[in-house]
Amino acid sequence: MTQLPPRDMALALLVTALWGMGYVVAKGAMGHFPPIFLMALRYTVAAGVLFWFTGPLAGQLPRLLGISFLGAALAYSLTFTGVDGVDAGLGALIVQLEVPFMVLFAALLFGERPTARKWIGIAVAFVGVALIAGQVRMEGEGRSVLLLIAGAATWALGQVNLRGLRGMTSLSVTAWLAVLAAPQLFVVSALFETGQIAALSTASPGIWTAVLYLGLMMTCAGYLIWNSLILRHDVGRVAPFVLLLPIFSVVGGIVFLAEVPHWGQLVGGLIVLGGVAVITVTPRGQS
Repeated sequence: MTQLPPRDMALALLVTALWGMGYVVAKGAMGHFPPIFLMALRYTVAAGVLFWFTGPLAGQLPRLLGISFLGAALAYSLTFTGVDGVDAGLGALIVQLEVPFMVLFAALLFGERPTARKWIGIAVAFVGVALIAGQVRMEGEGRSVLLLIAGAATWALGQVNLRGLRGMTSLSVTAWLAVLAAPQLFVVSALFETGQIAALSTASPGIWTAVLYLGLMMTCAGYLIWNSLILRHDVGRVAPFVLLLPIFSVVGGIVFLAEVPHWGQLVGGLIVLGGVAVITVTPRGQS
């Protein structure tokens, strides 16, 4: 991580803070809005900003529709319904399974051959989740853990399919995914949730501020900064910063939501992070 210039290191830390605190903000707002509906509002805000950068589709609409459904509508429906039933910090820890799932799907769909080091990291990450699952305190929490795992898997599947896109910039792809995901999330919310209209009519300024944070800071600013770093540096130099994301979520949950971490689950989360670190952090002297 120290290989990044100081300015870009600061930007990488900023984006992990924005994303990590996004789980805390979303958790707080889900006390008012149903989780999938909250994600629909989040992507509506993001789409309103990014629409002007959509650009030509280059014949990629069918693939973009599939990616937006898997990597946004379905993934965030599962993930944040799961976050609604656990602490924000624990949810952010489990979501780190996105990384080993991406490695697995890249191997299955694109014939990539993970190194022995990556296989070890994958195994360690899933051991950590197994430990977390063994520490759940109630039936509903176990369901939430399963939803978070499923959300991580579908997000990863959407991400690896981005490789099939041709003739589009990263900004254009980000914009189109937001524009396409917003209406899909409203449909999913209408099918599986209730109380949306009442929640809209009674939302306080603080709740709307949370929606704006999720749309503008977590989605627009976060992904634009992240994409700019990925464009300027090797993925292996940037990706390890994601390991810091759950730290912001755990601390933010304690400070702003009065969450009390369960130490057994945190140990499992640290094991998950250890597995992800094995996958993403390249030892010195290796490319």
